[in-house]
Amino acid sequence: MRETIKLPSTALDGGLGIAHRLDDRLETSMTDGPAVLVVEDDRNLNHLLVMALESDGYQTIESVTGRSAIEEVRIRNPDLILLDLGLPDIDGLALVPTIRANSAAPIIVVSGRGEEAEKVKALDAGANDYLTKPFSVPELRARMRATLRDHVHVANGTETTIVFGQYTLDFLAQRLMRGKSLVHLSPTEFRLLATLARHAGRPVTTDALLRETWGAAYQRKNDYVRVYMHSLRAKVEPDPTHPQFLLNEAGFGYRLNTSGG
Repeated sequence: MRETIKLPSTALDGGLGIAHRLDDRLETSMTDGPAVLVVEDDRNLNHLLVMALESDGYQTIESVTGRSAIEEVRIRNPDLILLDLGLPDIDGLALVPTIRANSAAPIIVVSGRGEEAEKVKALDAGANDYLTKPFSVPELRARMRATLRDHVHVANGTETTIVFGQYTLDFLAQRLMRGKSLVHLSPTEFRLLATLARHAGRPVTTDALLRETWGAAYQRKNDYVRVYMHSLRAKVEPDPTHPQFLLNEAGFGYRLNTSGG
C-alpha cells in the first residue's frame, strides 16, 4: 500500500535545531523501508524527524525516554537508531552500551553536545556515528544511508568468526578470544578489528577504516586509526614493534594477516 505524505516547508526549521528549509510542499511515496527508532525527548522535534523520515520511506518508532527506547529496541528490533543524549531519565551516553548489548543495529547520536570529547566517548561506547545539532536534513539522510549501507555489508557476510594465530574473533558475540581467554577490547577497538577481519588478507584503506569504524564525520581523522591500531597491536601482537597480524600497507592502509603467528 502506498500513501502520499505532504510536509510543509517550515516543518524542520523554526528554531528547533535543524538548519534546513524544505520545498514549499514535499510529496514522497511511502514504502516499507528500514525501521528507524527516533529517541528524542523534544516531542516537536521527534515528530518532525518522524515526518521527514517517513516521507523518505522509512518506518519510524518514536521514543522520548531512555527506558522506553530500551524496550522498543528489545521488542521492535529497529534497523537503525537515532539517539539524542539529553534524555530526561537516562543520559544517552550511558544508554549506548545498553542498546548495543541488545541490538546490532547501528546507532547515530544526534546531540547538541558538540565537544570532540563527547563525540569520542559516544563512539567508544558503541555508537556508529555522531551528528551535532543544528544539522541539515540532507546531511542526516546521507549519514543514515551510509550507515545502513555499511551495516548491510557487515550483516551479509557469510563468516561469523575469523581465526588468526591463537585468536578467534566472533562477530556475533562481539568478542576476541585468545584460546579460552577473553581479550578485552573497547567497542571502537572491536569495530576496527572487525572491519579488518571482514576483509581478511586484503588491504583496507585508511578512509574505509575511518568510515566503517567511526562514521562519515571522521573521514579526515587519520590519527584515530594510528592511535587505535597501536592499542590493538599492544593487545594481540607478541611483539607490537614487529607485527605479525596487523600489518601496515604503506601509503594505503592496513591488512589483517590471518596466516601470521
